[in-house]
Parts: sequence; structure tokens; C-alpha cells
Amino acid sequence: MGTILEAADFPEARKPAFKVKVDFGEFGIKWSSAQITKHYTKEELPGRQIVGVVNFPKKQIANFMSEFLVTGFADENGDIVLTAVDKRVPNGSKLV
Repeated sequence: MGTILEAADFPEARKPAFKVKVDFGEFGIKWSSAQITKHYTKEELPGRQIVGVVNFPKKQIANFMSEFLVTGFADENGDIVLTAVDKRVPNGSKLV
């Protein structure tokens, strides 16, 4: 579990996406790319807690190194809705 600190446009990505900076507590602050532009604006993302996978290898996306996997579910149109919790938990919490 991590909290989004910052979201930025990612015009170099092939599909519309944001770059997101997330605080994962003891696992550190990490960046990733997220194709979540249909349901979210970059202004509303900071402060949201999201579920991310931090133990995958880094992956290059265009000119950017993604350090974790943002998780979500596809809606009826295939657009991604973020995986999240309904109550705040400490950053770095593990899914059990």
C-alpha cells in the first residue's frame, strides 16, 4: 500500500498515462507509469492510497523506468480503475 505524492503527464507513452510518485513506507518512494487517465486527473491523485506491486523488476516505458506495478481493474470499456482501500492504512502495508 502506498500514497501517491505526485502525478505528472507522460506524453512519451504510447497510450495515455500519468507518471506517479508513490510513498511505500519502508519500501521507499518509487515512480511508475499508470494508464489511468480516463477515470482520474493528475490533480486528484496526490493523497490517494493505492495498491502496488513493488517486488517486480524495473521496466522501461519509453524514456522512463517504472519501479513498481500499479494495480487496477478494467471497467466495461477497458479503462483502468485503481485498486484501493476504503480506510487508510500505513504506507508499506502488505496485502494479506
